Amino acid sequence: MRTTRSVDLPVLYFGTPLALITTVNPDGSSNISPISSAWALGTRYMLGLGAEGQAAANIERVRDLVINLPSADLVHAVEAIAPTTGRSPVPAEKVPAYRHEPDKWSLGGFTPVPSDAVIPLRIAECPVQIEARVAQIIPIDGGDALAVEAEALQVHVHEDILKAHGPDRIDTDKWDPLSYAFRHYFAQGPRVGSNFRAPLLDDPVVA
Repeated sequence: MRTTRSVDLPVLYFGTPLALITTVNPDGSSNISPISSAWALGTRYMLGLGAEGQAAANIERVRDLVINLPSADLVHAVEAIAPTTGRSPVPAEKVPAYRHEPDKWSLGGFTPVPSDAVIPLRIAECPVQIEARVAQIIPIDGGDALAVEAEALQVHVHEDILKAHGPDRIDTDKWDPLSYAFRHYFAQGPRVGSNFRAPLLDDPVVA
């Protein structure tokens, strides 16, 4: 039997897909925020945000957002904007690691695309773009962070990662999301198996 020991880890990022959240700034422009705490349940997305960041301020003011899911080949673009914030002045807890950057679009080489159901812009380079609206905001960690529940309203997907035939489904052999674990980026590895329910995804009646 393998042994364990009690540990004091500084972070618990065991691995999740990374998301780029676009929100509406006070001047009407769209801010981009990398999010390492994001997961889906049905048509709802849960997002973990720092309460002092520009994304949190934007979401509390305008409850629209877009959850853009980058592929692994966008890692350098994501890291280019990672040490920046749209908040000015830079919040005290982000100094000196972060700097203010009003135009993350140009810095990351991202292309803005209008959304259909929400105000923030979508990121054209991301293979998956989920237009969403906030359902609830829950302060956590003494108010230093926010847990945001967002309802997906419309989903845009690059055609080249969709299955060629049948209902709209992601081809998992072509989808290579950028993942984040313990502050390192990872691409998706080889498939090692399939859940017994996987064939149901090809059924057109399955939502």
